[in-house]
Amino acid sequence: MAITLKSGYKMPIVGLGVWRMEGKDIKDLLINAIKIGYRHFDCAADYQNEAEVGEALAEAFQTGIVKREDLFITTKLWNSDHGHVLEACKDSLKKLRLDYLDLYLVHFPVATKHTGIGTTSSALGEDGVLDIDTTISLETTWHGMENLVSLGLVRSIGISNYDIFLTRDCLAYSKVKPAVNQIETHPYFQRESLVKFCQKHGICVTAHTPLGGAAANTEWFGSVSCLEDPALKGLAEKYKKTVAQVILRWGIQRNTVVIPKSSKLERLQENFNVLDFELTKEDMDLIKSLDRNYRTNQPAKFWGIDLYA
Repeated sequence: MAITLKSGYKMPIVGLGVWRMEGKDIKDLLINAIKIGYRHFDCAADYQNEAEVGEALAEAFQTGIVKREDLFITTKLWNSDHGHVLEACKDSLKKLRLDYLDLYLVHFPVATKHTGIGTTSSALGEDGVLDIDTTISLETTWHGMENLVSLGLVRSIGISNYDIFLTRDCLAYSKVKPAVNQIETHPYFQRESLVKFCQKHGICVTAHTPLGGAAANTEWFGSVSCLEDPALKGLAEKYKKTVAQVILRWGIQRNTVVIPKSSKLERLQENFNVLDFELTKEDMDLIKSLDRNYRTNQPAKFWGIDLYA
């Protein structure tokens, strides 16, 4: 299954996020994921593993497991590179060993002090607060993104972690409209208004953290995952599926793209097998009632400032 983006290209509705995948394990994980059937991979300069992902992709192409045109590869512009969009994109392409990206996203709607292409540590001032560059507007950044499309380096461009107001502004100043807004959304953080706004204006919503972060966000942010919710466990028993599969299926039935992350082979398989059943309207309504407006991914922990405030 795929969603046709505003740009005309098709984006597989289930992808694999590579956040916190490290070292030599990445190659085996990605090769196995491709063999399972994954064709959509979500990367970012900030994940600091584009070179390892590129090595895995090169092997997949060379051995004939898959062709480049069969894959949908996303990566993201880091905050400190808003004034250097072209150079940052070329750096990601070089590391990923690709001639073009299927999708390039503005990772966060904030420009910070430039620390050098390829460096993505948070730019903090002496006070421990994010060193935001107030001379670079998001409109300037977006026109840099549009230039990448003109140059043929990127097929589709989009935004990430933008709210309704920032998304509306992007629609107003853009010549090439954003194809995607990638946001945190899951049963505990449904963001119905933002999802509806984006979809009404032809912007595909991709759900990062679609399972509520699980162990990774508990470790990093101390947050609670919806995977332990009793109502969702009940639905898993009803459909003879795992809780994760029920949550991902809910995301798909909202017409959002889901990009769960897993480093375990059995979970890769499990997360991909979500297209052979359908939740009833009653069960979709039940999950809708679980919304807590609860964000689990909170970068303020590292930045000394809450950008969502």
